[in-house]
Amino acid sequence: MDKKITCVTLTAVICMLLPTLVYAQLQEDYTSDRYIRVAGAGELVDSVNVWGDVGSSGRYLVPEGTTLPELISFSLGYTSPRGGGSRNNDFAKTMIEVKVSRYNKQQKLVKVAFFRYKYKDPEPSKMFEFDLKNNDIVSLQVRRKPSFTDYVNVVAPVISVIATSFLLIQNLRGK
Repeated sequence: MDKKITCVTLTAVICMLLPTLVYAQLQEDYTSDRYIRVAGAGELVDSVNVWGDVGSSGRYLVPEGTTLPELISFSLGYTSPRGGGSRNNDFAKTMIEVKVSRYNKQQKLVKVAFFRYKYKDPEPSKMFEFDLKNNDIVSLQVRRKPSFTDYVNVVAPVISVIATSFLLIQNLRGK
């Protein structure tokens, strides 16, 4: 009888968690393996990687002298935080992080420029002055402070599984 209860409980837990795991796997967009030409024909270009929370990530061929805000615009701007779904985002609590990585072959070092600001604040002036170079990697991340609803969305499914398992065990025992 105990093996039957354990088997039923385990099956119930797996059935409840499996759709969540599969959905998490399917959310990723696999369009980042491409070249996007922004520069006109005959222009000198820099090849820059754009990754993260942007509308269109990929490897951009941009005219020399392109600024960081222009590159973000070419990549269709910031997106909402990953995993945000269709929730209403409170942009007052949103933080934008932009990281530019540049590899130096002679020194075998990666130099990083980091810009962080709140969504409601103006972009840092150094972003406009930053000089993008060939083979730079620009990573953007949109962060949002978790709200009470976020915590409930994490805790509620766990409590639901525990309560359902307890009730199922009680019913199988006949009490």
